[in-house]
Amino acid sequence: MKYGYTIIYVKNVVETIEFYEKAFGFQRKFITPENDYGELLSGETTISFASFELGKSNFKKGFAPIKSGDKPMGIEIVLVTEEIETDFQKAIAAGAILYEPIVEKPWGQKVGYLRDNNGLLIEVCTPIKN
Repeated sequence: MKYGYTIIYVKNVVETIEFYEKAFGFQRKFITPENDYGELLSGETTISFASFELGKSNFKKGFAPIKSGDKPMGIEIVLVTEEIETDFQKAIAAGAILYEPIVEKPWGQKVGYLRDNNGLLIEVCTPIKN
């Protein structure tokens, strides 16, 4: 077994894909003709987005959507880069919201937190040096 992909349910799939293209330089893999599901080319693991409507059809018991005004949900996606300061500022210029500034951890890794156009928490960090 291997980890395949993460699906994040969002209000607008196309706007979210466009945000990640602009803020982080990812390329879209595809978006369905109904604009209710899309994927990014993001490395070994695919980041996917699905509409709230698709979520409602998938989960008969419902689900709690991401809300941008609230505190972030207890989940984050992590983007690893060697150019953290540059990439962090590029994302903010593209509309990402600063949540926690970049700090250096005791083990030498630099880490900062943003929120995307939906309110999802994004950790931007340097690789952990072994």
